[in-house]
Amino acid sequence: MTPATKPPKLDAVAAEALDQARSALVQLVPEADVGEHLGGEAEGVKVVTHYFTCLRSGYRGWRWSVTVARAPRQKDVTVDEVVLLPGDEAILAPAWVPWRERIRPGDLGPGDLLPTEVDDPRLVPSFTGADDLPDPEAVQEVAEELGLGRRRVMSPEGRDLAAERWYDGSHGPDSPLVESAPGVCASCGFLVRLTGSLGQLFGACANAFANDDGRVVSLDHGCGAHSEAKLGKRNLPQPLPEPALDTLGWEDLETF
Repeated sequence: MTPATKPPKLDAVAAEALDQARSALVQLVPEADVGEHLGGEAEGVKVVTHYFTCLRSGYRGWRWSVTVARAPRQKDVTVDEVVLLPGDEAILAPAWVPWRERIRPGDLGPGDLLPTEVDDPRLVPSFTGADDLPDPEAVQEVAEELGLGRRRVMSPEGRDLAAERWYDGSHGPDSPLVESAPGVCASCGFLVRLTGSLGQLFGACANAFANDDGRVVSLDHGCGAHSEAKLGKRNLPQPLPEPALDTLGWEDLETF
């Protein structure tokens, strides 16, 4: 374990150099932008940073920082730097996120491209050993002739990520639709099973009137459009009243 280091001692001379710190600050920024002194903080041996309120419009919660230092056995301090720093209540821009990580489903439009990284862990080569052969391109041509034209397929990690995303999403067992569904998708006639390992837990809905039509659903998902759904008695249409027969004719009307 790394031993804890003692915080530096506040140098008295540098801490009292308040006027010198403010003077250096107003030489760089308008004096109207400098507010009250917020205190000093020891940054190192004989190094103190003074903080002043920033009054500049649009910088509420920010503060001016002026660092002064004193050389050993010297009575005068020198100004090291003057910067503007955010305080606890400062409004800051959100942390920068790379463009690739900002993309969300539905963001891509016609003509937009989202290239996949060469070393994407979700993908693996569709066949192995080709790079060790004298002519790897020949192997690719044969693979395409056999219908194995994909250069890469999903890796086990990629399938696991997809399964977790689908199962935890709105098409999994935790959807509000499942609570009132008459049955799960595994027993629905409109379910089309997936092939491969993902087919053990997922299928595609093919019911044109279901909310999940054309989407991947888990086998324990469900909705009200189940193929075996039946209306309960309280949901059946109310029976019509007994018909009333009108037996009056013109002759009967003339007698009145």
